[in-house]
Amino acid sequence: MKKLVIVSLVLILMVGLLGGFALAQGKKPKIAWCPAIDDPFYYMIGKGIADKAKELGLELFVSEYPKAWGPEIQVPILEAVAARGDIDVIITGPTSKEALIAPLKRIHDSGIEIITVDTYIGDGDYSKPSEYSFPLTFIGTDNFQGGVEVAHHLAEMIGKKGKVFIETTNPDVSSVVERVEGFKKGMSEYPDIEIVGVEYNLDVQEKAQQQVAAALQANPDIVGVFGTNLYSAQGAYQAVVNAGLTGAVKIASWDATEDLIKALREGKVDLVLAQKPYEIGTLAVEAAYQYFVEGKEIPKRMVPRFFFFTRDNVDDPESQQYIYRAD
Repeated sequence: MKKLVIVSLVLILMVGLLGGFALAQGKKPKIAWCPAIDDPFYYMIGKGIADKAKELGLELFVSEYPKAWGPEIQVPILEAVAARGDIDVIITGPTSKEALIAPLKRIHDSGIEIITVDTYIGDGDYSKPSEYSFPLTFIGTDNFQGGVEVAHHLAEMIGKKGKVFIETTNPDVSSVVERVEGFKKGMSEYPDIEIVGVEYNLDVQEKAQQQVAAALQANPDIVGVFGTNLYSAQGAYQAVVNAGLTGAVKIASWDATEDLIKALREGKVDLVLAQKPYEIGTLAVEAAYQYFVEGKEIPKRMVPRFFFFTRDNVDDPESQQYIYRAD
């Protein structure tokens, strides 16, 4: 009996040592953060990535922040990062659902894992086999549900009747496509509300301002505008201010930049949906750490919640954490 106990203890000790050896072999990955564009939202994701990487003791390389949105700008940056030869995982926001599939697949096949944040490739379902299911995970807001909830808020603000307009960015970017679809779904519940148009500004605020100004001229009875991202919303409210329609045309906006929060306080914007980019960044690094170091299986989709700013809560102390700050 005594011999049996000793053998058991030895086996337990060996298992423990082997387990510890296996964990010690877990490689700490070198992460590359490749933002899709130079804006406050992506800076906040980068801030979350940097803080979490420092906390976990991971090396981090940050590529340049592109001045404009698009595959023609993003792909060469990604390829240059991959060519460094010392990167284990790239975190990025694909600037196109389709055009980024092949470039990211080539990078993945070279031995670099991919995590997509904010936007995805294909239909975003990485859980089933497909040509775009290779990323470790997608981490981003439920944009469709956000669009639905923005529609309900705006409908209430305009008395559930009248004409509304959508100002958005690109027709092939997953995040804003879902916001528009969600907004249309939400508005479909209000028979006395008509969506009179959708315009695409390609992430150029001046173009957004011009498009909303043209929509107001073509439809002087517009009572509400949904700006689907920071450039769209900032251009939209500037057009409404220039037309002397502040307050008469309600502005529902997406992304809590300091500009839009200031406009909310001044009555130029009526609603701001804040995503949680800092949390998106921290989750991405945690996923990389768990995959490489702990050998864990990573969920194929992670969805942080969002927060609505109104003039009633914009100055509440607990709301301040959701503002996108560049510092």
